[in-house]
Amino acid sequence: MADDKSKRAGRDRDRVSADEDYEVRHFANKVGLTVQQVHDLIKQHGNDRKTLEREAEKLRG
Repeated sequence: MADDKSKRAGRDRDRVSADEDYEVRHFANKVGLTVQQVHDLIKQHGNDRKTLEREAEKLRG
């Protein structure tokens, strides 16, 4: 939950936070990659979820 109660909209669901282990694990399970592979993708391509899904698909072949 946001600290400032007036700024509650605009969640970052379109991003994968590399700092949150549960987010990385969930994304890794969803796309069929290892946690390390997801961390590598985030380093290479940023944390935009759609971009990461596209790049994960390329890795899986």
